[in-house]
Amino acid sequence: MTNEQYIKAIENRHSRRAYKQKHLSQEIKDVIKQMVDAVNEEAGLDLLFIDDATPFFSIFSGKFSMIVVAGDDSQKVRENCGYFGESIVLQCVYHGLGTCWVSGTYNENKVYEAIKLPSEKRVYAVITIGYPKDRYSLVEKTMYKATHKKCKSYQDMIEVCDEKLPEAYAYGLSLVEKGPSAVNRRPVKFRYENGEFSGYVDEPYSDKSVDFGIAKLHFVIGAMAKGVNGKWSFENVFEPVDGQRLKFEPKMDEEEKSNE
Repeated sequence: MTNEQYIKAIENRHSRRAYKQKHLSQEIKDVIKQMVDAVNEEAGLDLLFIDDATPFFSIFSGKFSMIVVAGDDSQKVRENCGYFGESIVLQCVYHGLGTCWVSGTYNENKVYEAIKLPSEKRVYAVITIGYPKDRYSLVEKTMYKATHKKCKSYQDMIEVCDEKLPEAYAYGLSLVEKGPSAVNRRPVKFRYENGEFSGYVDEPYSDKSVDFGIAKLHFVIGAMAKGVNGKWSFENVFEPVDGQRLKFEPKMDEEEKSNE
């Protein structure tokens, strides 16, 4: 996928909880598994693809699969779960699939029993993936209204800004604003001081750090669109670099863009 295609996916992404009565094709499942394997190898995570995710949910409808987003128990791993998990989400959305980040409305105990995760690992969220229904369900409409009463703008996420933001950074933040966030709270805070751009979330970290990872990916994509390639340091400072490129792009067949 090109950077422009990632942006298109960000613009088109909406959390979907109502899916068609049709399982994902085997080809799509294979591609998603390739992306999961690539992410696990690159980021040292423990993402796992589950073919049939319906037994773990009560308010979702239709046929759908899911990715269990898991890894070691640390803040940085949580951030990476968000960053790399969202990279898979955007590729799925671009190819016509419906997705939803879920951190609470699924049977967590059943998930742990099904995947038999080592005791030192943790499940931080799951991502449902399926062919979305053409129209939003009543549940989807109700949940959207409940969580989007007041959306936080990117200006509200900036804690310190001692000079005008570069265009690339402002655009990156505008894409952060469009990212998924648990109950739409957007807990990430940013600082722009002495020409340095950084971000953080307050303790306790929990799933806030997953939100942070998602925000970091959206920012990188936005900045790249305006000619500033960069990456986030371990200390969560955005560092412009040469030749930065998004990875994890197994090819989906063009025919699979249709969810008919």
